[in-house]
Amino acid sequence: MGKRSKIALGMIGGGLWGLLLVGGPQWLGFGYIPAPLALPAALLTPGLFLVAVVGFLAQRRFFDDAIIDGEPFAHGSPEEIAQRVLTNTVEQLALALAIWPFVALTLGGAVAISLGLGFTLMRMLFWIGYLASPPLRALGFAGTFYPTFVAAVWSIVIWL
Repeated sequence: MGKRSKIALGMIGGGLWGLLLVGGPQWLGFGYIPAPLALPAALLTPGLFLVAVVGFLAQRRFFDDAIIDGEPFAHGSPEEIAQRVLTNTVEQLALALAIWPFVALTLGGAVAISLGLGFTLMRMLFWIGYLASPPLRALGFAGTFYPTFVAAVWSIVIWL
């Protein structure tokens, strides 16, 4: 299977994951959770994931004299991949911070909490996939991006 095929399958999986995360709490009949209560819970596990990646990188720098002063990581090293994961996670989290509050208000806090838990799971898969083979990161990327996109569209449709 080629790189594009792996990426395309990851994109399809991410889109389906998005539908499950957004629709699941509604289809399963979870009660309404007010946005002010749900948003801190929704953002907790993504924040903890950021702590894990930053901590990993800090630990690696502390114990390696070649990078302790902030030098670039070796290309393709686990540290460089973790730096890429961190950068992309911050980008994805910026999207979440811009969109999830509206989602929590229109679709309910259970959806926001679902998005947060799903975000963290997919970020872990993104990191693992990146370490195993860069095309395998597609599911983790799409599984973070598409749920936020699906939630935004779904919320706008409900709001209108």
